[in-house]
Amino acid sequence: MALKATICKAELQIADMERNYFQDHALTIARHPSETDERMMVRILAYAIHADELLSFGKGLSDEDEPDLLLRDLTGVIKLWIEIGQPDEKRIRRACGRADRVFVYVYGGNSSNLWWKQIGSEVARCRNLTVVQLPLSGKPLAQFAARNMQLNCTIQDGQLWLADAQNSVMIEQEVLQAPAAAA
Repeated sequence: MALKATICKAELQIADMERNYFQDHALTIARHPSETDERMMVRILAYAIHADELLSFGKGLSDEDEPDLLLRDLTGVIKLWIEIGQPDEKRIRRACGRADRVFVYVYGGNSSNLWWKQIGSEVARCRNLTVVQLPLSGKPLAQFAARNMQLNCTIQDGQLWLADAQNSVMIEQEVLQAPAAAA
C-alpha cells in the first residue's frame, strides 16, 4: 500500500520590499512521503519569493512532468516554472522549453556545490533559466515545519527573513545563473 501525502497548512504573511508586494496567503501543501521538512520549507520560501495569485504548487515529486511550483496566465501559458533541489539537465532543458521563465532553487551545502559543478556548464545556454543557491547550513528551515504553520516572510536587499512565533532565520540568496539583461 502506497503512503499518502501529508497535508500541511501555512498562513504566510509576505512583505516583499523589492516588488512592493504585501499580502497574506493561506497555503495548503501536500507533502510527499519522501519529502524532508527542509525541502517543504524551501518550497514555501520559493512561493514567498514569487508570490502571485496565480502561483500554485505542482505535483513535484509525485509527477516528473510537473514542477514544484507553477504559474500559468489566464490562457494557460506557463509563465513560471520552479524546481526545488537538484534536477537533472534533461528536466531543466524540458522546463526551459515549456515555460517563459524557469527558476531552480538549490540547497544542501556541499552537495549543491557539487551538483552545480557537474551541471552548470551544461545548462549555461538556457536563456530563461535562473539558478539560485540558498546557502543553508544545519537545516535551519526544518525548525519551522509543522502541520499548521503561521509564518512571516520579509524580503529586502536580496535577503529573506523567515519567522514564526519562536524562531527567525535570515537567508541570503546566491544567484548562480541568471538570464542576460535585455539591452
